[in-house]
Amino acid sequence: MPDTDSLNAYTPVEIARRVEAAGESKARMALLPLAMLSVLAGAFIGLGAMLFVMVRSDASLGFASASLLGGLVFSMGLLMVVVAGAELFTGNNLLVMAWADGRISAAQVLRNWGVVCLGNFAGAAGLACLVFASGHTGLNAGAIGQKVVQIALAKQALPGWSAFVRGVLCNILVCMAVWMAMGGRSVTDKAIAVVFPVMAFVAAGFEHSIANMYLMPLAMLLQGAGVLADGPLVSWAGMLGNLVPVILGNLTGGAVLVGLVYWTIYLRQPAS
Repeated sequence: MPDTDSLNAYTPVEIARRVEAAGESKARMALLPLAMLSVLAGAFIGLGAMLFVMVRSDASLGFASASLLGGLVFSMGLLMVVVAGAELFTGNNLLVMAWADGRISAAQVLRNWGVVCLGNFAGAAGLACLVFASGHTGLNAGAIGQKVVQIALAKQALPGWSAFVRGVLCNILVCMAVWMAMGGRSVTDKAIAVVFPVMAFVAAGFEHSIANMYLMPLAMLLQGAGVLADGPLVSWAGMLGNLVPVILGNLTGGAVLVGLVYWTIYLRQPAS
């Protein structure tokens, strides 16, 4: 007879304990593997964003079809992070659970977030350089490259408050995807847990800071090569103006509205 416990998903309380233990391990990881895994995560999310743009560049698709299919293919990025193993800033916002229980210090949390965010940027921007050099953006008669620039310009033009709120909503869904994936015991379980929340945030147009770290540098490279360079330009200042409120929004959504909420529900010890 098979062990039924090995087939069932972990309970929410068990997930909370597993997320907390994983957070403690991540916070204590040596710098070199942490940095390398962070670069990989940035590249993985960039690959998901690359597929998303391919879908959105197809003018024959309707709005809903392109939005949902784009979200579906984008989910490959987070699935690679979860299954292959990598350190993603937005998912690591859940480290606050281990911090809230006193298992790691605030300095360890900030060290992890700082190293991982910078590593994610290196991986995402590095992939953007490789994709640009490959000529991939010239596919579909150049529509892919044009769509990258259009998406980046729209992100740059977002008011700060809108970027922040979209970042909050995005990372609620991303951290819920990570949370539910921790409840699975197989790759299939994890895939099912990841796909739908990620598809939802992408289709809804919410803001993921690491995806933007791929799209906006790629757009700058493309405009430097003459793609839609006769209109507004994506700039480093414009990218920073997007990333700051989006990162703050991602932190609020993931750390506060998922991590601390679930810590309060499942792990907080009542005052004696």
